[in-house]
Amino acid sequence: MTDQTASPLSTPAAIKRLKRRRAADVRFRYYGMGAILLALSALVLLALSIGSQAISAATYNVVRYEISLDPAIVAPPGEDTPEDIARNVDGFWELARDNLLATFPEEDADRASRTELSEFITRLAVLPTARNVAAHPQLIGHSIKLTAPLNDDLDLYLKGQAVPERRVKAGAISTVTPDEAGFATLTGQGAFKPVQTAMATLESEGVDLSQGSVLLTAGRATGRLTGIEAGNARIELLTGSLDAFTGASATARIIALPEAQRTVSDRQIAWTLALKDMGRISRVPRWTLLTNSDSTYPELAGGLAALVGSLLTMVVTALVAIPIGVLAAVYLEEFAPKNRLTDFIEVNINNLAAVPSIVFGLLGAAVYLNFLGMPRSAPLVGGLVLALMTFPVVIIASRAALKAVPPSVRSGALAIGASQMQTVFHHVLPLAAPGIFTGAILGMARALGETAPLLLIGMVAFVGDVPKGPTDESTVMPVLIYSWSNNAERAWEPMTSAMIVVLLAVLLLMNGLVVFLRRRYERRW
Repeated sequence: MTDQTASPLSTPAAIKRLKRRRAADVRFRYYGMGAILLALSALVLLALSIGSQAISAATYNVVRYEISLDPAIVAPPGEDTPEDIARNVDGFWELARDNLLATFPEEDADRASRTELSEFITRLAVLPTARNVAAHPQLIGHSIKLTAPLNDDLDLYLKGQAVPERRVKAGAISTVTPDEAGFATLTGQGAFKPVQTAMATLESEGVDLSQGSVLLTAGRATGRLTGIEAGNARIELLTGSLDAFTGASATARIIALPEAQRTVSDRQIAWTLALKDMGRISRVPRWTLLTNSDSTYPELAGGLAALVGSLLTMVVTALVAIPIGVLAAVYLEEFAPKNRLTDFIEVNINNLAAVPSIVFGLLGAAVYLNFLGMPRSAPLVGGLVLALMTFPVVIIASRAALKAVPPSVRSGALAIGASQMQTVFHHVLPLAAPGIFTGAILGMARALGETAPLLLIGMVAFVGDVPKGPTDESTVMPVLIYSWSNNAERAWEPMTSAMIVVLLAVLLLMNGLVVFLRRRYERRW
């Protein structure tokens, strides 16, 4: 006879509970997918935010100068040794400035214009050329091409980041009538109507153009617009020849910001556009970001000293933290008796992993600098401080890797007569090595990105030379990023983002090494 008793899982209440449980499972999956999407969105936003600025720093504009190496200037009597020539920055800078004055001879009579023109190139920008001539003195007396970075403000202008402006194509200019000295009237059938329309549009949007400038450029000539009336435009010539406007279609640059509130003047813009039209300004990759040391000038600054300092610091950290941390983990996991003392040590190791990094910086400043008298701003001290911070991570990861080795490995080794020491170092430790190295590299990656403890031991100092050893004055990449981000000039913003990208690339390389080691050598039991 068939059992007519209903199953308890088929009751309405049970079915309702089952539906709720399945709905909760579906919601949980959606929550997980939403968390992943949120994390990926934040990562993409971070990458776009940093990358958009770093792209600007990946290239910069350089200017080429034709200079004649006059012995009286680059190697005057009594200062003609290679060392003197390499230090003669002022002499080489004077030759570059004279080349600019020869390019724009109309500015030589005005002291203020000469000063503005001299800002095209910083004095230290000629240092590589001075060192090259010192290494090859046979060049003295001959003409050479000197290539130097453009002033950072003008570089940003050419990249469209320094001065907001609207460019408008004007029509063909038919005639040019000189007025008083330096002024002229340009005439063209409807040539300036697009300019008037653009200015009216900006004013309707609430933009005040009364204190701004409108620059008209045709080839190497640039003039400042002083008025437009009945299709005629009156300009003040800033550079070049008025003949360049005849029959040309000029480009108008409408700049609303007053000249006094800008980092570049109208004349500097005019000279820059003229040099660019001559082909003397070109945009090239900024390899100096990785080959130069730090500088007070953004166009000359680089991160080589910080890269080398980070490498030296990480070497010291690895040599101290990894061997001691692994041996401490081996002892605690394999040899130490289980009592209150070892329990106390284990609790404190776990607590140390959660201590803020700045506490280790205070400890390092008190012990290494004040008590032991070790050198400030040295990778040796920085590495020792970061080693203190990395110890708990290495110990915890190493103990977890040792625990993952099956007890049968230990039992088998002991059964064939191996001592406990041989069992651990010949069998257990090699099998746990991939996990140990994974934890060690993750700890090193964390240490590489630390800033606070290194600030407290003086590694924030300006370092212009590449350190040659762990006791030389140095800085590291995170501290350099912190230092550049505090500088006032706008040119430091893309430089900071570019150095962040370099730091992230190093961290990704280290994390990629972790993934490789884990997949290549990890054993699953």
